[in-house]
Amino acid sequence: MRVPFRGITVREGVLVRGPAGWAEFAPFLDYDDAECVPWWRSAVESATVPWPAQLRTEIPLNATVPVVPPARAAEIVAASGCSTAKVKVADPRTTLGQDADRVAAVREAIGPAGHIRIDANAAWTQDEAVTAIGVLDRAAGGLQYAEQPCASLADLAAVRRRVAVPIAADESIRRAADPLRVAVAGAADIAVIKVAPLGGVHAALAVARAAGLPVVVSSAVDTVVGIAAGLALAAALPELPYACGLGTASLLTADVGGPLTGRGPGSLTALSAPPAPDDDPRWVADPATTARWLDRLHRVAALAAQGPDTERDRMGS
Repeated sequence: MRVPFRGITVREGVLVRGPAGWAEFAPFLDYDDAECVPWWRSAVESATVPWPAQLRTEIPLNATVPVVPPARAAEIVAASGCSTAKVKVADPRTTLGQDADRVAAVREAIGPAGHIRIDANAAWTQDEAVTAIGVLDRAAGGLQYAEQPCASLADLAAVRRRVAVPIAADESIRRAADPLRVAVAGAADIAVIKVAPLGGVHAALAVARAAGLPVVVSSAVDTVVGIAAGLALAAALPELPYACGLGTASLLTADVGGPLTGRGPGSLTALSAPPAPDDDPRWVADPATTARWLDRLHRVAALAAQGPDTERDRMGS
C-alpha cells in the first residue's frame, strides 16, 4: 500500500484459477471465517462462471484520495484524470479540520465542475455526522454524497433526514446478514456495491437490483483480477449514473498484472473474462504467509460448502 489503509500496509490474498479464468480471494485479515464465505463464493464464481452480458464497455472512475496531506491529495486528483474524487475522512489519526483542508485541496485540483464525495467508513455518531457533513460540504463547495457516515441503517436514515447532502450506504449493505433483504430506500439515496463481499458478480447484480437505488460499484482494494470483476458488474448494470470506485490500483505500489486501461483518462474498459496474473516471483508470499492463507481458504471453503450452493460441486473437489 502507498499509505496505510484499514491498518494494513501490504495487501494480501490468494489467486485461484478455474475453467472460466482467474479469480481473487482476499478478505481483510480482521474478517472471521463466516464473513469470508461470500468472498470465496465470489472467487469460485469468477473462476467457473462467465460474467453477465455487458450493457456498456467503458466505466467512468472516481479518484480515491486516502488520508494524506492536502498537497498530496491535490496531486492524486490532478494525476488521475478523473472528474470525480472520493475523499477518505473520519480517520482517527486526523481531525475534522484536517479533513476539511484535504477536501478543499481536492476541490481546487478538480475544478468547479468536478464532483467530490466523502467516505467516513461508519466512523461517526448521528450528531457527529451532521456536523461533519456540513463542514465538509462547505469545504467542498458542494458534496455529491456522503458515504456510510454512520454504522447502522437507522442512523443513516436519521442523518439523511437532517442533512441536504445525499447519503450512500456501503457497509450497511455488504456486511448485512442478507444483503438481498436490506431495506435501504429510507436510509440512503445511493447504494455502494462491492463484488467480493456480496458473493460475486451475479450475486452483486441481484443485490443492486434489490436495493432499488442508483448504484456505485466500488473496489475492496483489489488486484487487477478483482478490479476486472468489478468492471464486469458495472458493465452489466441497467443504469450507471455515477462514476465508480474501481480506480484503486493507484493505492498499490505494484499489481499482479495489467494495468487495465480505458479509452481515455478517468475510465477503464470492461473485459470479457478475468485477466491472468503475471508470472512474477514477487507475488509469491513467504512460506508462513502462504500456509496461513491456504489454511484460511480451506476453512472458509469448507464452511461455504455447507450451504445449498456448494463450491465443491462447481470446482469438482
